[in-house]
Amino acid sequence: MNANVQAIRPAQPEVASESWPFEVARCTPAIGAEISGIDLREPLDDATYAALRRAVVRHKVIFFRDQDITPAQHVAFARRFGKLEIHPTFPHHPDHPELVIIGRNDAKRGRENLYHSDVSWRDVPSMGSILRCVQCPEVGGDTMWINMVAAYENLPEEVKSLIQNLKAAHEFLPLFGIVVPEEQHDEMRKKFPPAIHPVVRTHPETGEKILYVNEAFTTHIVNYGHHTVPRYRFGFDFKLAEMELLQYLFRQAQAPEYQVRLRWQPNTIAFWDNRSCQHYAVQDYFPAVRHMMRATVVGDRPV
Repeated sequence: MNANVQAIRPAQPEVASESWPFEVARCTPAIGAEISGIDLREPLDDATYAALRRAVVRHKVIFFRDQDITPAQHVAFARRFGKLEIHPTFPHHPDHPELVIIGRNDAKRGRENLYHSDVSWRDVPSMGSILRCVQCPEVGGDTMWINMVAAYENLPEEVKSLIQNLKAAHEFLPLFGIVVPEEQHDEMRKKFPPAIHPVVRTHPETGEKILYVNEAFTTHIVNYGHHTVPRYRFGFDFKLAEMELLQYLFRQAQAPEYQVRLRWQPNTIAFWDNRSCQHYAVQDYFPAVRHMMRATVVGDRPV
């Protein structure tokens, strides 16, 4: 395990119950694994593709070091896992519109330092994201990923019962409104209306239950009153209870026991299951330069 992957515990060898065509080293008991013995410049054969898909579903996020791939190879690798989306606001690579450019420098401070699941504001959010480091500071600019299956599993039973049938709105503008000119807000609302997703979604490949709300895009619970005991005196009692529940659920992502933290190096790649984890980009490196490229695989409608 590379010492630059920071974790609650040192990496542990993958359990021997499964045979992998590459090396797998766990980062924490809850989430994350580093993959070695694979060259992502080469096309994936069916067996390696299937094994990588199992690895990312099992570990939620997997890391690759020293992968000096071209943008075209990045897109080809990502496309092996499904159709790729084109983000409506982030700048794109000039030759590959599926490849988002995330660049921060002394004139542009990052704003990704909040817990979120990519594009949960879409009616069909992403299956996964594949992020490659092109340039990063010597220190700073780490990213954390959070296992939201564990976050759900460890909730008190009464909370699980309360939220099992709740649905929440996920919206584009609360976060991206700052980078979209105000005169275009109405157009973007029409193009990307609020997406309504279950507060607890089911992973389509494992059947796991996932806590699926995030502080970046989830704005409110749309059916709170239909699934709670009517014990309120006034309307503000009801609204405050809904807001307090949502804030409580947001805070589950902050538990270190569910997290892994990666220290980036050039040509490091992180591939995460966007259905079952959230992430947080630590903004402690300004005004240093941090340059990343990301491809996002289209997923499925949460149920």
